[in-house]
Amino acid sequence: MGMWSLGLGAVGAAIAGLILANTDFLLTKPAPASVEYLGNADLKTINSDERALKAKTLWEKSGAVIMAVRRPGCFLCREEASELSSLKPQLDELGVPLYAVVKENEGTEILDFRPHFAGEIFLDEKQAFYGPQQRKMGVLGFIRLGVWQNFIRAWRSGHQGNMNGEGFILGGVFVIGSGEQGVLLEHREKEFGDKVSIQSVLEAAKKIVVEK
Repeated sequence: MGMWSLGLGAVGAAIAGLILANTDFLLTKPAPASVEYLGNADLKTINSDERALKAKTLWEKSGAVIMAVRRPGCFLCREEASELSSLKPQLDELGVPLYAVVKENEGTEILDFRPHFAGEIFLDEKQAFYGPQQRKMGVLGFIRLGVWQNFIRAWRSGHQGNMNGEGFILGGVFVIGSGEQGVLLEHREKEFGDKVSIQSVLEAAKKIVVEK
C-alpha cells in the first residue's frame, strides 16, 4: 500500500509540474524598457571596421525596428528574422531602418544568420536590449505545449538551425520612434518561438515621424 501511495504521489507531482510549466505562473514578468534606457546601450558593429556607438544613434532621426535575437543559430529566431525581413520593402518606403542586436559573436553564427535577416546587425555585449529585467527560460521550456507548437510551425516552414551559443535569455522586438516619440511597440518573447506580429510591427512603424 505504501509503494502504491508513493507511486501515485510521484505521478501526481509530475502531472502538477507539467500543468504548472504550461502556465505563465513561473515566467518572469518583463519590465518595460524606456527609450532612455535603450538609447544608452553600448553597441558594436560586426564587420572588419569595428566601431562602438550608442544605440540611440540608430533611431534619433528615422526611428527603427530592432530585433533582440535570442540566439542566431536558433531556427525559431531565424523564422522570426525572415518574417521581419519580409517587411523591409515597406519599411524602406517609410524611411524606417531594420536592425538586429545579438548577445555574442561566436564562430560563424552571425554570418550564417545574415541570409535570414535583411538589416544591419550589432553586438550588445552588455545585453541591454534583453533587460532591464533579464528573463530566462530553461529546460522547462521544452515541456511547454506552446514551444512544441512553435517548433513544428518553424520546421514546417523549412527553417533549420543549430545548438551553438547561449539560448536561454529571451529576446524581443522593438519599434522605436524618432526624436521624443519613444517606444511605440515592445514585444517580449514569452517562450521559445513566441514571435512578434509583423502586422503590429508595420502599424507601429507607420506612426514614426521620419526627419528629412
